[in-house]
Amino acid sequence: MVENAELTSLRQSIDNIDAAVIHMLAERFKFTQQVGRLKATTGLPPSDPEREKVQIARLRQLAEESHLDPAFAEKFLGFIVAEVIHHHEQIASTGTIELP
Repeated sequence: MVENAELTSLRQSIDNIDAAVIHMLAERFKFTQQVGRLKATTGLPPSDPEREKVQIARLRQLAEESHLDPAFAEKFLGFIVAEVIHHHEQIASTGTIELP
C-alpha cells in the first residue's frame, strides 16, 4: 500500500506522542510507587477516595479546556488510579511491586 507524505507525517506525529505518553506514565508511576511506600510505612490505606474525587474533577476541567471529552479523561484516570491502588496494595502486603 502506498502512503502519501502527509499521512506518513501525521502517523509519525502520533507515534511520537504515544512514546511521550508512555514515558510520562512511567514517570508518574515512579512517583505513585513512592507514595505507596510512604503510605505503607505510615499505615495509610492504599486508596484515597477524596483525593481521587478532586483529581477527577481537575482532570475533567483540563479535558474541557483542551477540547477533549471529559468522560474519556475520567475513564482514563480511573484506569490509572485502579492500577496505582493495585500497586499500593502490593507494596503494603509485600513491600514491592510485581510487574509482568
